[in-house]
Amino acid sequence: MEKSRRDFLKIGGISALGLTALPAFKVLAGKKQPVYKLSDKALKGKRWAMVVDMKKCWEKQEKGVCKDCFVACHSIHNVPQIDNPKREIKWIWTEPYENAFPNLEYEYTAEVLKDKPFIVLCNHCSKPPCVRVCPTQATFQRKDGIVMMDFHRCIGCRYCMAACPYGSRSFNWGDPRPYIKKENMAFPTRTKGVVEKCNFCAERLAVGLKPACVEACKAKALVFGDLGDPNSEVSKLLKSNYTIRRKNDLGTHPNIYYII
Repeated sequence: MEKSRRDFLKIGGISALGLTALPAFKVLAGKKQPVYKLSDKALKGKRWAMVVDMKKCWEKQEKGVCKDCFVACHSIHNVPQIDNPKREIKWIWTEPYENAFPNLEYEYTAEVLKDKPFIVLCNHCSKPPCVRVCPTQATFQRKDGIVMMDFHRCIGCRYCMAACPYGSRSFNWGDPRPYIKKENMAFPTRTKGVVEKCNFCAERLAVGLKPACVEACKAKALVFGDLGDPNSEVSKLLKSNYTIRRKNDLGTHPNIYYII
């Protein structure tokens, strides 16, 4: 813990020079990133992505409020239920159209879109700005495109939160564990001062399972797959449907696609 404090003070001093100094203290994290062992059943892909069919989602919502994907994700990953919106932790949630797609908002946007909630989560960008600014490599990108978080390396500087243009990261201002109703012992809990976000259920992919939100969605509105495989379901959906992405003009190349 003392070493982390010293490193944080070093980083704080360098950060006063501006983010351009980041390469100078990348050495604090070392060169190696965490290595995760995969089982023989592990799902493997070149570039994981998700297609969210909002038409199917809205149709399900009209028949009654559906939060199956939220409940599945948050319960499996020990996401605390904090009512204070300034302190809440979110891995998957909804935003109105104008918040989710401000770059596509204009005077003649269809009224039906303005009144609908859009499911949002980490976009697992192909060019993630959060990874570039993290001084300790607590956030890093796997070869298959998934943007991961190593909670043990996170020092709470929140550079990644400032760099993420999607608001996809949450910060634990206090100990989150008292707010977990039923702890899943198979997934680690976090501590005060740690950033967290969706990890595309990397721990489930490692044992041959799809993301929890995809599995829980009764409307089949969430489709997960490998864009590196032209025969995958996500590849076929993108070829046959018009889709949009959040703030695609920023050049981050998000890997969450929306059918509207």
